[in-house]
Amino acid sequence: RDIEIRDDVPITTALRTAWDVAALEPLGTAVAALDAMVRSGSLTMADLTTLLEHGTGRWGVAKVRRAFPMVDPRAESAPESRVRVALVMAGLSPVPQYEVRDGGGRFLAAVDLAFPEVRLAIEYDGEYHFEKNQIVRDDARIRRLERAGWRVIRLSAPDLRALDAVVARIREALRASV
Repeated sequence: RDIEIRDDVPITTALRTAWDVAALEPLGTAVAALDAMVRSGSLTMADLTTLLEHGTGRWGVAKVRRAFPMVDPRAESAPESRVRVALVMAGLSPVPQYEVRDGGGRFLAAVDLAFPEVRLAIEYDGEYHFEKNQIVRDDARIRRLERAGWRVIRLSAPDLRALDAVVARIREALRASV
């Protein structure tokens, strides 16, 4: 019942794959994959809830119980999800894909993660951000955010290898805003 055929190839169902990913992968990796599955429509949040409700006694249930509640389909990339999970595990509550507006209510930007109460944005800049003129557009966007009173912490791939340092950096920025 956990197998379906796609293009003449037997594969596990999305529900089975979600369970296995949550049970086998490190938490950040699992949540990133699950975020993408829900965002793409392969699964719904209700599917995950039902799966978890009926998972008592199944292999890997303890890890699944940690991963499923952290799933958020607003996440737009795996690195963004991994950073969010590290922050949540550290007791912080970032808001994914937060829409920043100016004093007149005009849209300025959607930031990857935000702490809106202190106007702190966390942006992950993947490879795409360094193609053609994208970095120039990104820099202009960051300046707009800063003019609106926001502080922006920009992260890139090397930061993902030191998530404890990222958490410490964000905690320091949060402390500085009090």
